[in-house]
Amino acid sequence: MKPVFTYTKGMTSVDTSYCPGCTHGIAHRLITETLEEMGKLGQTLGVAPIGCSVQAHKFMNLDMCEAAHGRAPAVASGIKRVHPDKLVFTYQGDGDLASIGMAEIIHAAARGEKFCTFFINNCIYGMTSGQMAPTTLIGQKTTTSQEGRTVEQAGMPIKVSELLSTLDCAVYVERVALDTPAHIRLAKKAVRRAFEVQEKKLGFALVELLSTCPTNWGLTPPDAMKWVGDKMIPYYPLGVFKKPEGVQ
Repeated sequence: MKPVFTYTKGMTSVDTSYCPGCTHGIAHRLITETLEEMGKLGQTLGVAPIGCSVQAHKFMNLDMCEAAHGRAPAVASGIKRVHPDKLVFTYQGDGDLASIGMAEIIHAAARGEKFCTFFINNCIYGMTSGQMAPTTLIGQKTTTSQEGRTVEQAGMPIKVSELLSTLDCAVYVERVALDTPAHIRLAKKAVRRAFEVQEKKLGFALVELLSTCPTNWGLTPPDAMKWVGDKMIPYYPLGVFKKPEGVQ
């Protein structure tokens, strides 16, 4: 009988630590499956963050290391400069990248460091019990904004893709979502495009992936998927913000 699905060799056969309905696992799968299809699993180095995906190195079947909170871009910059022939990527959440690590990601992009960043934006701090993040939406309730985030108290949520796309050496920036099968297929194309930009040594590449956090949002997994479409995408529109010529 012809198989309809083959598990990617890019993922290890262990249970993940993620909550039911969390889309970190989907993001892992898209990255590793793409690398397998490109024949690059053995030529890739990843940098895992602090956050819910702190154990990503246990789930992705490729060489990875850990970085201090927010410092993955600095670590990846060093790795890529020492191993320019390898594919290098960081995998970071919104607290890691857009808060404590904001300076790191901006300066890595400004320098045009030739690695990829996969930015998981779920509008909340996941691992540390659901505090407000830089990307938390206006009105969204968290453990540190129990009546909802307000502009007066916390300002507007930071749009990382739009911000980084203003930097000359950030050559590829795209925002995708992991809420529907159609969006997930587009997300995989974006992941492939980011790695191809790196292969061609064109500059810094970032893919922002709108993701779920059912536990800290206080929603069921199906409702969390719907929340991405109803609440997140209107404020964080999907699309390519910047792409080099010659990249499909």
